[in-house]
Amino acid sequence: MAEEEQLSGWIDAKAAAERLGVKPATLYAYVSRGVLRRRHAPDGRRSLFDAAQVEELARRGRPRRPPGPGELAIESAITALGADRHYYRGRDALEMAGSRAFEDVARWLWHGRDAREEPWRARADGVAAAVAAQSGLPPDLLPLDRLHLIVAALAATDPLRHHLDPEGVTATGRALIAGLVEALPAANRAPGAERVAERLWNRLCPRPPEDAGLLRAFEAAMILLADHELAASTVAARVAASVRADPYAVVASGLGVLSGPLHGGASYGAERLLAEVSDPASASRVIGERLRGGERVPGFGHAVYKSGDGRAALLMDLVRAAAPGHDRLAAAEAVLDEAARRRLPAPNVDFSLATLGAVAGLVPGAGEALFAVARTAGWLAHALEEYGRRGPLRPRAVYTGPEPS
Repeated sequence: MAEEEQLSGWIDAKAAAERLGVKPATLYAYVSRGVLRRRHAPDGRRSLFDAAQVEELARRGRPRRPPGPGELAIESAITALGADRHYYRGRDALEMAGSRAFEDVARWLWHGRDAREEPWRARADGVAAAVAAQSGLPPDLLPLDRLHLIVAALAATDPLRHHLDPEGVTATGRALIAGLVEALPAANRAPGAERVAERLWNRLCPRPPEDAGLLRAFEAAMILLADHELAASTVAARVAASVRADPYAVVASGLGVLSGPLHGGASYGAERLLAEVSDPASASRVIGERLRGGERVPGFGHAVYKSGDGRAALLMDLVRAAAPGHDRLAAAEAVLDEAARRRLPAPNVDFSLATLGAVAGLVPGAGEALFAVARTAGWLAHALEEYGRRGPLRPRAVYTGPEPS
């Protein structure tokens, strides 16, 4: 650490963590809760923390904020939320999204180490059963609706699904994620691919991934959405795992909650909003009509990131770099400008995901399907934590009904 940084009253994450006796990722949780102040170092790559605040916190002891209304406190070592980004077991998720493979990030979430390469292959009988189960479905059904049926079919054909040891769960996880992808109808005729992201692209895009930049953005989106601490679907998944439901049931629980329009389904709302903007000039009308009707504008605002969602900014930058001048990108930029003019909250990752879908030409509902497949890695990471604990999660209600008689 440079001497001028010490003199300015700011210390780096390593020094702050050592003084407090916590892991570096915990520091960013303190930042998100307003306990510590943080700024970037002059090199733009490191975080610095207010030394006086760190010292005061060290004297007082770790903050013990009781859960607020609607919150369930669960200890977890998987994901920490910072002021504008999140961290997977101490690693900056935005940095991982820039270059890593989705499989690498999933392994990191599950093991907390860079594990050896393992095949990500679905069980052939499971995929056959899942494809057959979809035979009577409407052809225009959204991909997320298909995933509910696919996970049930995959579970029914896996005799090893009740093996809840870490090795068994991660083996199931690799096959399950591969099966979710491979059982979706193919959207193009591209040959088989190795990486999960490219396989999923071929299920969600009518064109093969000829643009490396857009495919990178697609995989980055999967990495950014792989986990996000205790989102509603993750709580549901953890509750299922805490009573020793098998990994398929854990994922089915998560999928059921993810589909809500205030969670993973929000990307579909943003997708529909962007589809209404036929050209940049219509952005003002589209947003104005929604606000005039008292509707929420999807893709803007976040319960955690009050001053901006770093995931959204990174994903938009990747799309801009991959497709400068694209007409759908121009429409998205016009929506952002109009939202800023009307002082709406900052855009969130759902809006950037919808922009990626529009520019890449993905099928309707592709964003929420990408979200679901990616978040499966996170649900299983949380399931592994619950399988290693003793009892079930059992929240208590604050009874407000009539007096018992």
